[in-house]
Amino acid sequence: MDYFIIVITTAAGLYFHGWLYVRIKRWMDRDLALALAGDDEQKKHFMLQQLETARQQKVKRRDLPQWLEAVAGTYPAK
Repeated sequence: MDYFIIVITTAAGLYFHGWLYVRIKRWMDRDLALALAGDDEQKKHFMLQQLETARQQKVKRRDLPQWLEAVAGTYPAK
């Protein structure tokens, strides 16, 4: 019974840490996209859409900042 408790607790802990790691990565990517948008609400919406597009295109995480900066440059200025 002791081994069962240890296995279950370890598995739950590993799952939680993995979930937390993925959430933090998503928050960092979202913060980057919003930082590039500045205070413009429409540009924030545009950048979040582009972040989703990057996920769908499977842009590598190391290339994401440059990709988002390039996309932010294509946003039409007011």
